[in-house]
Amino acid sequence: MSVDISSVKEALYKKYILPTKRKAEAYVGVEFELPIVNLKKEAVDFSLIHRLTGEFIKHFGFENIKYDDEGEIYSISDNNTKDDLSFDCSYNTIEFSFGREKDINVLHKRFEKYYKFVKEFLEKDSHTITGMGINPYRQYNKNIPIPNGRYRMLFHHLSSYKKYGGQMMFHDIPNFGLFSCASQTHIDVSEDDLLDSINTFNKIEPLKALLFANSPLNGRLLARDYLWNHSLHGLNNHNVDGYSKEIKSIDEMVSYIESMSIYCLERDGKYINFPPTPLDDFFSGSVISGEYWNGTEYQEIDFEPGLADLEYLRSFKYVDLTYRGTVELRSVCEQPINEIFAAPAFHAGLKANLKELSKYLDSLDWIYNIGYTINELRNMFTFKQKPAFLDETRIKDVLISIISIAAEGLRKRNYGESFLLEPLFNRAKNLQSPAAEMQDGIDKGRSLEYYIAKFG
Repeated sequence: MSVDISSVKEALYKKYILPTKRKAEAYVGVEFELPIVNLKKEAVDFSLIHRLTGEFIKHFGFENIKYDDEGEIYSISDNNTKDDLSFDCSYNTIEFSFGREKDINVLHKRFEKYYKFVKEFLEKDSHTITGMGINPYRQYNKNIPIPNGRYRMLFHHLSSYKKYGGQMMFHDIPNFGLFSCASQTHIDVSEDDLLDSINTFNKIEPLKALLFANSPLNGRLLARDYLWNHSLHGLNNHNVDGYSKEIKSIDEMVSYIESMSIYCLERDGKYINFPPTPLDDFFSGSVISGEYWNGTEYQEIDFEPGLADLEYLRSFKYVDLTYRGTVELRSVCEQPINEIFAAPAFHAGLKANLKELSKYLDSLDWIYNIGYTINELRNMFTFKQKPAFLDETRIKDVLISIISIAAEGLRKRNYGESFLLEPLFNRAKNLQSPAAEMQDGIDKGRSLEYYIAKFG
C-alpha cells in the first residue's frame, strides 16, 4: 500500500526542520577520516589494526563496542565526551568523530591525544596515518569493505553501476569509499538562519576547492568530488554536489529533500539495496523490489515502503541539513595533520560572521555572474589547470578576504581559535592547496613518501 505524500512531507519536516526550531548555540562537531598506510608498500595489516583498537580501549576507556560479522571491533565511543573511534568503510581508514563542543580548542586537544597514541602504536610496525584525501598507497591495500551488513550492502550497491547503462557517465572505481577520506564539520543552525546558512555555504564551495583540495588524481587536485558525483550515488544529482540554485523557503527545502533518492533500508536485521528511487516514486509504489545478502549470495526480495524507511535516506551534499539541527559541511578533503583544524575553524568563523560573508560574496560578480552555476565553478576549480577567467592576483585577494571574514567571526566567538586559520592565509597568498603543494613538489622530484610524512 502506497504512503500518502502529505505524510511524507510532514515526516520530512519533523525530521529535518523541527530540530532547528530552537536558538542555535555555538556548538561545533568534527569528523576526520584518515588513511592508514603500510610503509613497506604492502597491504595494511588488519590484525595490527584490530590490536590497535584493543589497546585504544584499554588506554582511553572507550565503550559501546560494535563488532563486524567476523567478531572484530569496528566502532567504539566514549560515554562522557561522545567521541568515537571507528573505521570508515574499510580497515584501511580510521575515523575520529568528536562530541560537540563550543570551543574548538577542546576538540583539538582531544584529537592530539588520540592521534599521538594511534600514530606511535602503528609506527612500531611500519604503519602510519597521514592527512590526505586519498590513501596514497591504495594500490597496495586489500580494498575490501568491513564485513557487516551496512558496508557490504554499500560496496555491492556502488559496484552495480553497470546495470544502469547510459543513464549517466560513471567512473569505474566503485570501491572509492574504501580509500577516499574527508574532513566534516557540523555547525548548529536555527530555523531563522537555516536558509542563509545553506545558501551562503553553498555559494562558497568553488572557492573552498582552491583552499582545501587534497585528493590528486588524473589531473584533478580534488578528485573526491568526481568520485562521488560520477558514482551510483550521483545517479540523482540531488543526492550529491551543491545546490544548483538558492533555496528560498522552508517548504522548498523540504521539497528538495523529498526529491532525493533512497537506495537502501533494513528489514529484520538485513540490509536491502535497490535502484536509487526518488522519495515521491518510492512512497507511491505498493511494492519495491530489492536484494539482500543471505549469507551465501544475493537474494531478491519484495517489500512495502513505510515512513520509518526515511531513517535510511542518505544525502551526500556538500552542504547537508541533518536531523540533528545542524548543517554538515562535507566537501573538504582530509587535511594535513598539523593543519587539520583549519577547516572546522574556517567554517565556524564564517557561520559566526555569515551576513558579512554573504554580503562579500554578492560583490564578486566577476566570479559568480559570468554564466556558470555554482556546481560548474566548483568542478572547474578542482583541476590543476584553472580556467582563464580566474585572475590569480584577484582570486588571492578574494581568498584572503574570506579567511579574514572567518577570523573576525572566530574573534566574535571569543574562544581564542583564530590561530587555527594561519595555514589558510599562506595557502591563499601562494594559491596553493595541499594537493597543489604536493603535485608541484612531486613534479620537481620530491617523493610521495616525503608528503606522507609531512602531511602526517
